[in-house]
Parts: sequence; structure tokens; C-alpha cells
Amino acid sequence: MRELSYLNQHFAKYKWHLLGGILFVAISNFFAIFPAQIIRYAIDFVQDSLMVYPIFNSETILGFYSQMLTKAILLFSALVLSLALAKGFFLFLTRQTIIVMSRLIEFDLKNDIFKKYEELHMAFYKQNNTGDLMNRISEDVSRVRMYLGPAIMYTINLIVLFVMVVITMLSVNAELTLYVLTPLPILSIMIYVVSRMINLRSEKVQRKLSDLSTFTQEAFSGIRVIKAYNRSSEREFEFAHLSNEYKETSLSLVKVNALFMPAMILLIGLSTILTIYIGGRLTINGSISPGNIAEFVIYVNMLTWPVASVGWVTSLVQRAAASQKRINEFLQVTPDIENNNFSDFSLKGNLSFKDVSFTYPDSGIQALKNVSFDVPQGKSLAVIGTTGSGKSTIANLLCRLYDVNEGAIEIDGNDIRTLNLDAYRNSIGYVPQDVYLFSDTISNNISFSTTISDSDENAMEKAAKDAQVYANITEFPNGFETRVGERGITLSGGQKQRISIARAIIKKPNILIFDDCLSAVDTETEEKILQNLLRIMDNRTTIIISHRVSSVKHCDEIIVLDDGIIIERGSHETLMKNQGSYHEIHEQQQLDALIPE
Repeated sequence: MRELSYLNQHFAKYKWHLLGGILFVAISNFFAIFPAQIIRYAIDFVQDSLMVYPIFNSETILGFYSQMLTKAILLFSALVLSLALAKGFFLFLTRQTIIVMSRLIEFDLKNDIFKKYEELHMAFYKQNNTGDLMNRISEDVSRVRMYLGPAIMYTINLIVLFVMVVITMLSVNAELTLYVLTPLPILSIMIYVVSRMINLRSEKVQRKLSDLSTFTQEAFSGIRVIKAYNRSSEREFEFAHLSNEYKETSLSLVKVNALFMPAMILLIGLSTILTIYIGGRLTINGSISPGNIAEFVIYVNMLTWPVASVGWVTSLVQRAAASQKRINEFLQVTPDIENNNFSDFSLKGNLSFKDVSFTYPDSGIQALKNVSFDVPQGKSLAVIGTTGSGKSTIANLLCRLYDVNEGAIEIDGNDIRTLNLDAYRNSIGYVPQDVYLFSDTISNNISFSTTISDSDENAMEKAAKDAQVYANITEFPNGFETRVGERGITLSGGQKQRISIARAIIKKPNILIFDDCLSAVDTETEEKILQNLLRIMDNRTTIIISHRVSSVKHCDEIIVLDDGIIIERGSHETLMKNQGSYHEIHEQQQLDALIPE
């Protein structure tokens, strides 16, 4: 229960649902106990009536007596039916409080987890599989809900009913009650032993399910690669292997439950046998009446399902504890990137890297080493270099997806770590190297970065034209309302890049960051986009990261990175005159352009 203690805050929030549920459980069980007493009275009444029945010799009296007996039996039946209806009504209210509470907490818990996921840093997502993350917010939360609803409801019902029934039984005959309850200590020991087995096996089942979910998610995301390399049969074999492991682990848990339930029913049956045997002897001695035996049999049967459900409830609680433990592992993670300043500020756009060094926490690779540069407001800086030189790391640090290990990044003279993170990110437009489009319409993908009012409907078209993707969009049957597949799979690489550019420039940010965003477009389209970007970049601080000289030659300053170190800097003309690494890259790319494909 230590892991499940996290849910106490949610119980406090919905305390009236829980308290109402407890009240309705007590009332429903109150109406459940009375029918047994009425049946006792009915049996004793009928027995006493049949004993005096032969005394009457007059047919008139016998007829009247028979009618009175029939009416009494009908009255007893009507009372039992009325009490059953009352019990059913309050049982309905029980479910409307406790089960509804479990759904409300499930809703809150999923939102808590999703919010936590959004707060966590990039290294977290590199260290954890997407399938496992999805499994914790879906399957694990569903299992926790079974504890919040059915498990709690049946536990409360068992406790309340057990107390009420035992008190009633003791008031009738203490000796018979003790004999009837004899099997229960054995049941308690069995529950304790089996619950530990269920807990361990439940954790194994959840881990296997996460592995299966992760494998499936990766297979669907990489379906094009699987088909291209003809590895479908191999992946099917691996999936079958993982499925078999999950099946075997689940069956080991099912076997425990399968043995547990019959054993419990056997112990309850033993109580019934003891009731009839001991009750019969006490009836012969005159200690109790035959109606008391029937009453006790009903009480034992009333306890059969609640007590038998202990095994099922134990399984639910143990599974929920295992799932909540997995959920807590992520909820207790402290984000590396936190927003500690919520004051508004007006961003101008002066950027400064001061002796910045950075090592990726997940891989341990040092990407930047004592990098320093300044970008005044409204100016542009280009970062060029070979693959792995640290170009994209600069973009990640500017977006504060990571924090620097050494040195500082300053925005308008303030350390980036002291700024309001939400307000800062709202002021930048970022086009990542790995373009991501949502499974939605093109219009929603472009407008994702901002909110477009009805009076500014042409902003989307203008952004699409500036990104040189408007013509492509209008060729689609549904235009801007065309739905793209997962990660934009229905579009070409160049179209996805240009839609991503449109998404960045539509918000009119103070700082623009382009991370190799033109690598998938042809030279002619690149030139048109750059011409539009020059106009958009006017009075905006811009960082352009690329491996192509043609994309950066117009920038005010260019820095050349090599293994995380700045080896050259200056304008395009200055760097060409120096005939260093930049000049070599330019000449190589010019030569590559002349070689026919």
C-alpha cells in the first residue's frame, strides 16, 4: 500500500463520493440482513402454525386459518421483495458514488501523467521507450482504476457486511457463530501467502506488456524500413516470441488465481456444512429454532461472495500497486529543465554564447567546447560544419531543451535559465532538423505554433507562400484541410520541411532558429525560400544551421564548427578570402553540383 499512498490526495479531493459510497454500502447491507430474519420468522411461524393446525376440527375455522396463513406468507414474501428492492436501490447509489469516483480519479491521474511527461526533459525521452511511456498512461492507469473502484467498493462491502452479519449471528447464538467462522483464519493465512505471489507476478506481467507495447510501436513507426528490407517475417517471429513470454508470465498469474478461488469456495462450503450440522444439534437441544438454521445458512451465503472476492480484490490491489509503482517512477522524476520565473518580459533578441560547453547526459558525448559568439538584435548568424560537429546542439540549447554544463547563454543580457521559459519559447520560432508533423490537417499543422483569429485567415496562406509550399497544398483535393498521415508520411521530405518552416514563421517570432531545414529541397526551391526568408528575417534575430553554403552565405556572420569547436568565423566574403575550411566546403559543394546524378 506504500505505492498506492500517492492516491490519497485524490481520495481527499473526492471525499464526498467516498463517504457517500460507504454510507450507501452500509444502508444496502442493512436491507440485506433483514430478509434472513424475516425468513426465520416465516419458517418458525409456519412450523408453529402446522403444529396447531390439527387441533381445529371445524371446516370454517380451518378455512379461515388457512387463509390467514396464506396472507402471512404473502406478507413475508412482500417484505423480502421490498427489502431486496431497497437494497438494489442503495447498491445502485453505491456504484454511482464509488465507481464514478474511480473514473474521476482515473481522468485526473492520466492528466497528471501527461502533464508530467510534457515537463520532463529531452534526455528522459532518449532513455525511455515510447511504448513503455504509453503503457504507463493507459494500461497501468486502468489497473489502478480497478483498485480505486471495484476493489475499494468490494472491500468496504466485505468489512461492513461482515461486521453486521457477525454481530447479528452472535446475538442469535454465540456457539454456532464460532463454529461457522472457524474456517476464516485459515482463509486469512492463505490470502497473505498468495497475495505476495500475486504481487511479484503482476510486476513481471506489466514489464512484459511494456516490452510488447514498445516493440509494436517501433514496428508500426518503422513499417517502411521493415518492408524495404523485407524483414516482415523476422519481426513477426520476434513479436511471437515476446507475445509468448507475455502469455507465459500472465498464465503464471492466472494459475495462482485459478487455485485460489476454488480453495476459498471450499472453505465457505465447510462453513455451510458446520452450520447445518451444529445448528441441527442445537435445534434438537432446543437452543435455537429451525428458522435460525435457515437464517444462518443465508448469512453464510451472504458472506460467500464478499469473502470469495477477497482473492480477486487482493489480485486487483497487488496489480494496482505494481502499476502505481511504475507510474510513481516517472511522477517522481525531477525535470532537468524547470521554469522558476513566471513574470512577463519583452524579448528583444540579443543573443550571446559565453564559453559554452555541453555534454549530452544520456550518451556522455561532449558536443560543444568553450563556444562563444554574439548575435545582436535583428542580425543573422549561420552555423556550418560537418555531421557531428555540434550544430544542432546550439539549436537545442537556444530552445532550452537542455541546459549548458559550463558557461552561459544570455538573452538581452539575462541568463537564459533565469527567464520565464514559457514566455521565452513563445517568442522563438524553431524549425528542427527532424521535422515532425502531427496526424492532422495541413492547416492545423501550420497553425500549431499560434492561434489565428478569424480576421487573420490569410496568415496561413501567406506563411505557406513564404515557405514555397502553397502551390503543393492547393494541388491536394482538400487543400489546407488535407490530412497527413502519422509523422506526415503522406508528404515528401521537402514538403514536410516547408510546412515546418511555415509553422515557425506564421507566429512572427522575435528569434528564428532554422536547423538544417532546407536539406530536402532542391536548389531552385531553396533559393526562392531564402529570398522570402530574407524579408522575414528583417529586424529579427536569426540563427541558420546548415551543412550547405548556399543556405548561409547571406548571413551577417558565419561560424564554422568542427568537433564542437569554432575554427572559423566571419562573413561569406571574408571566409572565402581566408581559404580555410569554409572555402573547402564551398568548393566541394560546387564540384558536387557540377557532377550529374
